[in-house]
Amino acid sequence: MMRPTIIAACLCIATTQTVAAESVTLRYGQIPSTLRSVSSLFLVIAQQQGFLAREDIKLDLVPIPGGTDKMIAALDRGAVDVTRTATPYLITAALAGSDAVAIAGETGNPIYSLIAKPEIKTFADLKGRVVGLSLAVDTISISMRKLMALKGLTEADYAVKELVGTPLRLDCLKKGDCDAVPLGQPEDLVAMGQGYRRLGLSTEAVGSFQFTVAAARRSWAEKNKSALVRFVRAIGGAFRFIHDPGNRTQVASAIVQSTGSSEEIAQATLALYFEPDRGVMPKQAEIDLKGLAQVIAFMGEGGVIKPPLPSPERFVDLQYLKAAGVE
Repeated sequence: MMRPTIIAACLCIATTQTVAAESVTLRYGQIPSTLRSVSSLFLVIAQQQGFLAREDIKLDLVPIPGGTDKMIAALDRGAVDVTRTATPYLITAALAGSDAVAIAGETGNPIYSLIAKPEIKTFADLKGRVVGLSLAVDTISISMRKLMALKGLTEADYAVKELVGTPLRLDCLKKGDCDAVPLGQPEDLVAMGQGYRRLGLSTEAVGSFQFTVAAARRSWAEKNKSALVRFVRAIGGAFRFIHDPGNRTQVASAIVQSTGSSEEIAQATLALYFEPDRGVMPKQAEIDLKGLAQVIAFMGEGGVIKPPLPSPERFVDLQYLKAAGVE
């Protein structure tokens, strides 16, 4: 008869081997312009704090050249298993027949600063100037247009240069080809430290909406439910960690390491997000259906999609969040 200690050791070895056999690597499509931005913070935390390892999930981060508008195409052709995408691109692709669907929330209500050349002191100074925006369908462009309209500018008052991705817009501003551009964090705070001027914030004009999500193909997701549930549970844990005030020092350190910004800018970013909580990040990877409905309404206003407008439920599959204990 085996001794209890030997039996326990055998069981331990067997369990370890079973867990190892279940380890999964997911190819995750990443927007190149966000690789060193705070919007990727949850992935950094998920890795650093062991949330992914705990679920036996490894991420192979795959940069998709061309920016946000290319992410769903990469998913559809099988280049990645899961991808980050801005919701307008998911919506337009799904309406055109894509099998893509949102499985988790990433960025909720982003804060974009309209950053201008030092000599531009007011919105009125933008008349006759060039504003670098993203594609017209992008919520960044929509929120900036609404902000400028709120401040008294019509679309005839300024010219638009379409630039997909923060690096391109920032480069345009620094070269002088753009007079103002929207920037997220930490780029906006860094630019302000260099003498550029913040004219306003996107949140002045636009309330809560669902900016980016993690998406997968429905057919692939059904066949890989266990892996997706574990992935969602891992990033949900990362968002909970980020929201916990007791982890502020560690989160700020992660921002410094991943973005190359200073401790001061990292702390300023966190204060902007959470003092008070402005809904920039989900609490645990949940999808805000009301926020997604707002995106659809924006797209309807801009003529990107025609009435009757689709319901937000058409573009999400909440079963993975539910199985992970989030929804």
